[in-house]
Amino acid sequence: MRCPFCSHAETQVAETRESDEGDVVRRRRRCLGCDRRFTTYERAEIALPMVIKKDGARSEFDMTKPRASMMLALRKRPVSTEQVDAALERIQEQILAQNDREVPSSRIGELVMRELRKIDKVAYVRFASVYRSFEDIDEFRKLIKDI
Repeated sequence: MRCPFCSHAETQVAETRESDEGDVVRRRRRCLGCDRRFTTYERAEIALPMVIKKDGARSEFDMTKPRASMMLALRKRPVSTEQVDAALERIQEQILAQNDREVPSSRIGELVMRELRKIDKVAYVRFASVYRSFEDIDEFRKLIKDI
């Protein structure tokens, strides 16, 4: 770690502490060049994949989009925020477990549908009716019958 005061390349860790949540490590360092102390923070960086949309455009993965879709489908349904957070965590874990640099938006939509089906059947039907954009009533009827 380079010293922010004198740019000396060698520093020594004097003290290390984890945050309360355990997701950040705070280190007090001492420069071996100028003997000044400074603090650094370390946090794990998760490389999320790029999302390939239906039209071929690419965008950064953003969990707020699946969250917004789920919350819309779950509107006025008896589902807790904790259940939604747990479902979104499972979705993110599955996407990261694939270890792909790119993921199609359709894959994310399918994962959201799978989680909604576990949580609330009405929300699942709401989401599927928009996501799959059914052409006729028979397709919609088949979806409901499968539940």
